[in-house]
Amino acid sequence: MIKVSLKDGSILEVQEKSSILDVAKKISEGLARNATCGEVDGEVKDLRYELQQDCNLVIHTFNNDDLEGKKAYWHTTSHIMAQAVKRLFPNAKLAIGPAIEDGLYYDFDVEKPFTDEDKANIEEEMKKIIKEDLEIKRFSLPKNEALKLMKDEPYKVELIEDLPEGEEISFYTQGDFTDLCAGPHVNSTGKVKVVKILSSSGAYWRGSEKNKMLQRIYAISFPKASMLQEHLELLEEAKQRDHRRIGKEQELFMTHELVGSGLPMYLPNGAIIRRILERYIADKEIALGYQHVYTPSLANVDLYKTSGHWDHYKDDMFPVMKMENEELVLRPMNCPHHMLIYKNKLHSYRDLPIRIGELAHDFRYESSGSVCGLERVREMCQNDAHIFVTPEQIREVFGEVVKLILAVYEDFGFNNYTFRLSLRDKNNKEKYFDDDQMWETAESQLRDILTELGIDFYEAEGEAAFYGPKLDVQIKTAIGHDVTISTCQLDFLLPQRFELEYIGEDGKAHRPVVIHRAILGTFDRFLSFLIEEYKGAFPLWLAPTQIKILPITDNQHEYAYKLKEELFKQGFRVAVDDRSEKTGYKIREAQLEKVPYMLVVGAKEVEENTVAVRSRENGDLGTMNVEDFEQKILKEVENRSK
Repeated sequence: MIKVSLKDGSILEVQEKSSILDVAKKISEGLARNATCGEVDGEVKDLRYELQQDCNLVIHTFNNDDLEGKKAYWHTTSHIMAQAVKRLFPNAKLAIGPAIEDGLYYDFDVEKPFTDEDKANIEEEMKKIIKEDLEIKRFSLPKNEALKLMKDEPYKVELIEDLPEGEEISFYTQGDFTDLCAGPHVNSTGKVKVVKILSSSGAYWRGSEKNKMLQRIYAISFPKASMLQEHLELLEEAKQRDHRRIGKEQELFMTHELVGSGLPMYLPNGAIIRRILERYIADKEIALGYQHVYTPSLANVDLYKTSGHWDHYKDDMFPVMKMENEELVLRPMNCPHHMLIYKNKLHSYRDLPIRIGELAHDFRYESSGSVCGLERVREMCQNDAHIFVTPEQIREVFGEVVKLILAVYEDFGFNNYTFRLSLRDKNNKEKYFDDDQMWETAESQLRDILTELGIDFYEAEGEAAFYGPKLDVQIKTAIGHDVTISTCQLDFLLPQRFELEYIGEDGKAHRPVVIHRAILGTFDRFLSFLIEEYKGAFPLWLAPTQIKILPITDNQHEYAYKLKEELFKQGFRVAVDDRSEKTGYKIREAQLEKVPYMLVVGAKEVEENTVAVRSRENGDLGTMNVEDFEQKILKEVENRSK
């Protein structure tokens, strides 16, 4: 007998060589029916995997919070799709077909792109394969035999050739179809119940523009038809909220091929929102003692060699520019500059904490295929800051940063978020600076600080910065995605590499600790998030046009412009629609533009010095005295009403 420790802390005794599915059945028939894979001592395995010794076991199912369970299900579906394509297009060559966060895709080398009719036929063939309920079996081969088996699949051959000698090369077979794959998969094709092909696109082999363009098919699958329907509704909602679509409709930003991919240009409306955001966060920081600076977007390569970024980050940086006796590079981050600003003069322990903030432009070497509107760009503006503290100040200052994050989220109406403690992957010596003692000190300190602050958090290995652990705030978007907005990092490394010091109470030199933090992250990504969160209907304090005045006839134009001037002096962003259109048409258009308030003015309003107020959210609010309306919206802006 062997002992199996389960997720809930209980221990189950089972026969040696019991499969994961056997254990699931012993727990409950329902769990066995819904199980998709298992995790044995941290390694994800098929349900048929046999347990050889005492172990920790997590049994995964297809549910909202179990990504590993979904991935096994979707990975199986990708093989079903590949089998369907091979049946319908025998000459198609197989590339890769992974499960992704929201479903799956498979890349194929075919003579011409898949048509809508092709995709409909592939989906029908997938349904047939599911009905056939083919058993899925795993086997492995040595490298030479694996190459023989895949001799007619050039992309699989390339993948096999890249594998080291002596490594186990596994395959999965279902009926007449076999694919190179590490797994895991469910036990038969019949376990997949509902499938839907979503779209197709071109994709370069291995993501390189130097390679051949393949055809990628995206799909999704679920255990129930109702789950598919819910997913399709969510996709439609995501389409309606897409910040690129809204950004174009509301004239917030644009891109142009003559400027380049990933380099958006802010139009007047978008520039207004960004300016408000920049002033908002800068004012908050200055009130808390931050000293704002400006530093150049170019730097000598040696700066990043000193900081360590060059070894860990150079592939994400733009190519070096050689000028006379210098090698310059566009900066991807600002922390090395701020280290030098701190080092510019001698500091006493009485000076600390020193808070250096900047709204800084950074540059990342993103491929053209990965850039996306404002969400992922090649040039970004970061709400960045670095706080230099004594070791004794870490807890208090870290707590202040968390309080700032919470205050900002309250202003924007964010309430669905979680805190993630991002740790290094101990086995990845290339990604993370190799100093075990430093990492253990930083991680344990940060863990203790969060516990002392009473913050509920979960831990994630492999998500830290290369120089230290961090607290990431994960916000759930309106369409259910997790995104990182704010981050706060603890850093013992850069002060050491830049030899930073302060004079302690004992008169001796000591090393400060640096807290890196970004509250809004990058303004570009934050704005893309806001556009989708608000669906373009920005609250009054952020709206590019807050008020639109709608005169009924030409006779009210003079009053309308006088009213505009008065509201403008009060600090409001106002426009007049003086076109010779019907009032109802003007109101509908202002609603489509998502203007928070419309003021309809006719002969009666001119005579009585009033306005007929319409709200974007609540419709007709009736007639108001101009001063009463001003007080109402002044209060709304002051309170940042959501």
